Amino acid sequence: MSRLDLFINRMVSQRACLDHAATLVGDMPGPVFELGLGNGRTYHHLCSLFSHRDIYVFERAVASHPDSTPPEDRVVLGNVFETLPQALEQFGPTARLIHADLGGHNAEKNDVFAREISPAITPLLAPGGLMVSSDRMYFQDLEEMPLPEGAVPGRCFIYRR
Repeated sequence: MSRLDLFINRMVSQRACLDHAATLVGDMPGPVFELGLGNGRTYHHLCSLFSHRDIYVFERAVASHPDSTPPEDRVVLGNVFETLPQALEQFGPTARLIHADLGGHNAEKNDVFAREISPAITPLLAPGGLMVSSDRMYFQDLEEMPLPEGAVPGRCFIYRR
């Protein structure tokens, strides 16, 4: 499979999973967390899905497209291993949805990172909250959910607390 095909499968799967997640947690109270902003495409999509909700972005440095840049008071800058525990102190276990597309192009490094970051994500989710990730994560207290129609297996994952 070409790199273009892999990218398209990831994008199609990401949209399908986020749209599905929005229907499952739409009425739940609590913020949405975006781990990694990149150029802001996914953040922009989350804004359309959760137009009246607080969406907080966790990023090392903002470099997004101007149309996809969150307000400064919704950006948490720094190393995610430091900012997620701080977010737990600030918000508690209230996130209705956490989305992460943090991996790079090295599958082995992505897997190591997923194993390291998973324990920091779980405590932030509200009961019934969802985690959508482009990489397989390693949660002891979350249930892996079936993918919605249109998602390509192995290109996106959904977990529920």
